[in-house]
Amino acid sequence: MVTPVSRSRHRPRAVRVAVAEIPLSTRRTTRQQQTAPAPAAAEPAVPGHFLCPISLDMMRDPVTAPTGITYDRASVEGWLDRGHSTCPVTGRPLRAEDLIPNHATRRMIQEWCVANRALGVERVPTPRVPVSAADAAELLAAVPAAARRGDGSACRQLAARARALGKESERNRRCLAAAGAARALSSAFGQHVDRLALTALTATGALEEILAALVLFFPLDEESRRHIASPASLDATVSIMSRGDATARATAAVVLREIASSCDAECLDAMCEADGIHEALVKLLEKPVSPPATKAALVTAYYLVQHADHRAASRLLELGIVRLLVELLVDADKGTTEKALAVLDSLLLTEEGRGDACAHALAVPVLVKKMQHVSDMATEFAVSALWRLCKNDGFSGGEIEGTCKAEALQVGAFQKLLLLLQVGCMGVTKERASELLRLLNGPRSGVECIESVDFKGLKRPFLFILNLLGASGTEEMPCPFGRLLCPPKLQS
Repeated sequence: MVTPVSRSRHRPRAVRVAVAEIPLSTRRTTRQQQTAPAPAAAEPAVPGHFLCPISLDMMRDPVTAPTGITYDRASVEGWLDRGHSTCPVTGRPLRAEDLIPNHATRRMIQEWCVANRALGVERVPTPRVPVSAADAAELLAAVPAAARRGDGSACRQLAARARALGKESERNRRCLAAAGAARALSSAFGQHVDRLALTALTATGALEEILAALVLFFPLDEESRRHIASPASLDATVSIMSRGDATARATAAVVLREIASSCDAECLDAMCEADGIHEALVKLLEKPVSPPATKAALVTAYYLVQHADHRAASRLLELGIVRLLVELLVDADKGTTEKALAVLDSLLLTEEGRGDACAHALAVPVLVKKMQHVSDMATEFAVSALWRLCKNDGFSGGEIEGTCKAEALQVGAFQKLLLLLQVGCMGVTKERASELLRLLNGPRSGVECIESVDFKGLKRPFLFILNLLGASGTEEMPCPFGRLLCPPKLQS
């Protein structure tokens, strides 16, 4: 008779020892891996009648066309904005005014989202009803009417309502703009100024609210610009930019920038004659309230200097704008640097501007620094400004009479100009960089140049640069803006 033997007795001894030597923690980890949790449940499939036929996404604001097809509002309005005039599914004529909100489908979508919340589905919020063309026209007609009555409180509330609707959605903004929001608001601003005393208007906050709403509907047409550029309206805007709170000052600066950048000669004439505008612009540079306000002040100053035949330049120079621009350029961002260099280059057309720049210890070093690694526009203005300074800095008999050339050489302008020509620049910038090299080449032997490491980037022989300079001529270079009908457009 065979005695039954347990399975463990037949296991080889080596195997039994190996199992016994496995740490308990390792065996538990292996056991946990074998019993891993099941994967999470997949997201529920969206019912087909909840999907927009255009985007194939779940509709958030369903609207029904006269053809009986339901779309998401954003998708079908985008379809119509791209120039289409038919229903995407049926091909029948379709207008934006014919779309009707489908509240039943929207509620069904929201109920389905709530029922599947545990599976990670978020509820679709109830969309706000967009403003209609009739409602927009009624609202905009009420704003100047309140201004004519001198009702500052009502005018402020109506302008705030228009601004809130415009910020609510792009569709509302376009609808209000098409209904003449810019003209209505600018007209209300002018009528308000003419109707009441400035102190009473400032107390109600109507003017500030109108300007804040007006910013949403840029660009302004000619009629809107003329309303704001009237003498009384300009005085009110400048007053807000000088004495308002930070938000109001920034808004007023942006409005003036919009008018100045239009290159409207009549508006620019009125701005140049406005009392206190130059002081207000310099104050924004001296005590900034926000980056957009600083950039707007620079753009406005640029167009005033370009337009006013040194009148605006003389006033700004008296207020010490060169010092502010140089100090601003030390650590400014790209946009601010471009605009500040443009203003500085325009001011250096005058002898007073060049004198103020030469007297500032940082002017030449900052210009040399900004010739590279900012942007093409910054390079153009920096080279032009340095050219204006060095060209009027006397040199004779091997002795440096002025300080600009010496400072430019000491901070490495000669090397940077060589690199600039090596990398490549076009037009007036290339011509002025070449002439700057000729101006600096004479006194170069008597001045110790720093930043010689910049020569590491040169690949072509130095003789190439000398040949380039010899072929360029020595006649006076034309103004960089002479080939344009108006000054270069500074981006806001």
